[in-house]
Amino acid sequence: MRKVSQYFYPQKQTQVMNEGWATFWHYTILNHLYDEGKVTERFMLEFLHSHTNVVFQPPYNSPWYSGINPYALGFAMFQDIKRICQSPTEEDKYWFPDIAGSDWLETLHFAMRDFKDESFISQFLSPKIMRDFRFFTVLDDDHNNYLEISAIHNEEGYREIRNKLSAQYNLSNLEPNIQVWNVDLRGDRSLTLRYVPHNRVPLDKGRREVLKHVHRLWGFDVLLEQQNADGSIELLDRCPARPNAL
Repeated sequence: MRKVSQYFYPQKQTQVMNEGWATFWHYTILNHLYDEGKVTERFMLEFLHSHTNVVFQPPYNSPWYSGINPYALGFAMFQDIKRICQSPTEEDKYWFPDIAGSDWLETLHFAMRDFKDESFISQFLSPKIMRDFRFFTVLDDDHNNYLEISAIHNEEGYREIRNKLSAQYNLSNLEPNIQVWNVDLRGDRSLTLRYVPHNRVPLDKGRREVLKHVHRLWGFDVLLEQQNADGSIELLDRCPARPNAL
């Protein structure tokens, strides 16, 4: 199980880049083949229909919206990097002085080789992409009874949007910090897990099902605790459940 997790962990860090890289080269190569007369118009229309569906990004108020489509964002960013290298605007030269006007193929390989989703977005997400996607940030503070639009795609909001979007692909922000805290080897052999919240984000309600799975693997009682901001410890759940235990 540990080896399987180790195998998949790096892949989760490059989802946007992998999907974007694949769709970018699929699109680029087939367009070159069409320009050289190697494929027919009928073939290209079928390809473009499929490609458009893959990279489609529903708006936030669409019933089909389920977050940012990694294919859409990745493809758009690689296309944009190529544009910045080949035909940079004054805005591009200000935001990307190191790559504006450079060799696009070399820059793309540099980006794909040396970055992961978090740093890729932090480094290469341009104001143009933010405008095209109409990005904005929503601040959901549990201390307030309202939501706040803290940044939009304008001069004041570009950097905040880029930082917040980049943070969404930081696995340390996405995965809960749960550590093995204690194993009672000389007693009932119970396993104690401890959760440390990040930004006061509670665990999902599905934690009980996860705890059942851990209990099946461990074979003895499993306890889940939470360490609060004031240092106090709270018992969140246990498996198997015991009446009046929580």
